[in-house]
Amino acid sequence: NLGSNPCSYMKPPSPAENELREVCLPFILPSLEAGLLKADLTQDGSSDTNTISHSQALVQRLEALLVQGNGSDVSLRVETPNADEVKVIQAHSLVLSLQSPVFEEMLLSRNSSTVVLRESSDCAAVFDKFIRYLYCGDISLRLDQATPLHKLATKYQVQSLQQGVTLYMTQNMARHSPSGHVAGWYEYALQAGDVVLRDSCLQYLAWNLSVVLQSGEWVAISSELLMTLLQRSDLVLQSEVELFAALEAWIIKNEPDGLTAENALRAIRYAMMSPRELFRLQTQSRVLAHYQESVRDLLYMSYQFHSASPLQMAKYFDVNCSLFVPRNYLSTVWGSPWIINNPTRDDRSTSFQTQLGPSSHDASKRVTWNALFSPRWLPLSMRPMYTETGAMQPTRVEGGRPRIIITPATSSADFAGVNFQKTVLVMAQQHGKLVVKHVYNFHQSTEENGDFLAEANLYRRTSDYLIDSSLFLHVVVKPLYQTLITAKN
Repeated sequence: NLGSNPCSYMKPPSPAENELREVCLPFILPSLEAGLLKADLTQDGSSDTNTISHSQALVQRLEALLVQGNGSDVSLRVETPNADEVKVIQAHSLVLSLQSPVFEEMLLSRNSSTVVLRESSDCAAVFDKFIRYLYCGDISLRLDQATPLHKLATKYQVQSLQQGVTLYMTQNMARHSPSGHVAGWYEYALQAGDVVLRDSCLQYLAWNLSVVLQSGEWVAISSELLMTLLQRSDLVLQSEVELFAALEAWIIKNEPDGLTAENALRAIRYAMMSPRELFRLQTQSRVLAHYQESVRDLLYMSYQFHSASPLQMAKYFDVNCSLFVPRNYLSTVWGSPWIINNPTRDDRSTSFQTQLGPSSHDASKRVTWNALFSPRWLPLSMRPMYTETGAMQPTRVEGGRPRIIITPATSSADFAGVNFQKTVLVMAQQHGKLVVKHVYNFHQSTEENGDFLAEANLYRRTSDYLIDSSLFLHVVVKPLYQTLITAKN
């Protein structure tokens, strides 16, 4: 857009533009004198393209331009509310405008060479890093700097940095920090509207809840995040008793209002505890003693659940409500770990036992499960056809994808009214910690998902899915009951 003056493009260059010329020309002119930046070389009739790149040296010159302030045409005055400290950065409007549409609009409407920016103390502390990124395109950061840098990238609409910091945060959730950081990142993402970061944080907290419960981060989470987690069925933890103990510690530490405490206590799935565990809570828990009237109906239903067969219960109660739905418990009552060495080699199988169901009525009943892992399984429709009589069939199918099948060793009348959901937890090692990377739910085969280990390259020894060349899994079997409530006349 040349504007109203047809000769406006002839205006003299600004000092900043002259400085940029001085930076770029030493690298461009030699290439121009040689002919082209890209040279097409023909040898033996074949075409080959060589690229001459001085980008790294150019970045270094741009960084020096920022540090020395040469040719600066704008001063950024960074002020912090309720603080006397002021940070002044000599910058170049051309660079700022190219990198940020917010800066571009701000600089077009300015009345002086100084632009005043008001930032929070955490953002002001990393503002130098932020501006350097605009010049150099790279940045180094620590865990505690991720949120303020993301704030600045969002505020000034620097999408590349915003996406880069989001990626950094999603890849560093397992990293150790004294007071924890994932819950704080979740709260920030919720406020900032970053759906990707929000969902990644929530998924990490849910799938690694046992680790989170043992950290100092747990008692500091907000009541909103607490309720969001308690309502999920995909929480990975040792048992419901572990979750109640953590909730009790949170209530004692935070002293929430009565309604918040009651809602949280009612989100506990008491039917997943044994009668002995329930009795111990009623007699020893200070929190439960204080709020027992609020959960009396849930405790009563839980005792009924343990005293009758699930089929009998299903005639009178909605056994599909959350009280009777297991989470992903790591206890051996519910499943078994499964370590597969060299998973690409051949098919592997294992067997394990679980209790028939969480009801004490079934406490003495066990189900034996057979699990088969195939590293290269192909659907029948994708397998090669051999129509010639007597043709030798291949001993190994090429291609294919990993698959797990889990079936009961025997059938039983006790299975009536029960659907067994299989859950496979796929572990990975991140920053020295064993974390849950994926959770797959299915009825009999992972083929039902269609994406089981779809992103895993098990042939690559450095794969995120392999720990010491082994695939670490944990299989959980969750009984889900069918409601059989009869209509009343």
